[in-house]
Amino acid sequence: MGNLLYIIAAILVIGWLVGFVGYNAGGIIHILLVIAVIVVLLRVIQGRKIV
Repeated sequence: MGNLLYIIAAILVIGWLVGFVGYNAGGIIHILLVIAVIVVLLRVIQGRKIV
């Protein structure tokens, strides 16, 4: 019974996160794009191969 409560709690938290991300998707997408560009630039500067 305890495992079932953890599963239900995890599903509720994931649902809440999906709703939160969906509501704030515009800002989050821009932040992720900026982070991706910074990571690519750091890899190019350091000379590592881009996957």
